[in-house]
Amino acid sequence: MFERIKEDIDTILDRDPAAHSRLEIALCYPGFHALVFHRAAHWCHVQGWVTFSRMISQLGRFLTGIEIHPAVRIGRRVFIDHGMGVVIGETAEVGDDCTIYHGVTLGGVNLTSGEKRHPTIGNNVILGAGAKVLGSFTVGDNAIIGSNAVVLKEVAAGETLIGVPARTTEEHRERGSGFSAYGVVPGECDPYATQIAELQKIVKQQAKAIEQLKAALEEKKQK
Repeated sequence: MFERIKEDIDTILDRDPAAHSRLEIALCYPGFHALVFHRAAHWCHVQGWVTFSRMISQLGRFLTGIEIHPAVRIGRRVFIDHGMGVVIGETAEVGDDCTIYHGVTLGGVNLTSGEKRHPTIGNNVILGAGAKVLGSFTVGDNAIIGSNAVVLKEVAAGETLIGVPARTTEEHRERGSGFSAYGVVPGECDPYATQIAELQKIVKQQAKAIEQLKAALEEKKQK
């Protein structure tokens, strides 16, 4: 137990440049606190103390703003950064070395009790701020889910997804290829912002053509 706690703290020190000491992390990081609560809640859930495990889970939610169902299986060296608004549903699984930012939802899309309803997140996955992964599919190892992306289908290992609904970029990430804060993909823009910019360009071109046509008509009238 204490080894896992030390490992969690060392993970945060490694990934967050704003973390200056182990004491600061132990006292001030809600993502760390949420994992401690979850380990206790999960242990109770495995023992069959379902209601008591939910009570521990709800206490953790109240204190940290992070909601993790006691049944969720979470791997080692997982870092929940900032954490406010994170929701991880009952049948979700999270692999080792994952990073989860605030506002992430690992949710289900059906109401059938007793079935797998939530996603399985592989190892070394980054879930950017506000990302939504909805359904009982797998997000492969080393994948990146960009901030605010909405993922509704399986993600292959190493893929990078952005947008709503999420689409694959040409970026491919291998194990050990470096950390990507917030799931930001260098060189990638919001597809909607790109389309709006293109439409604005077309409007300017049309306005210029109209001005030229008006000038030509005025010149013709004067002749």
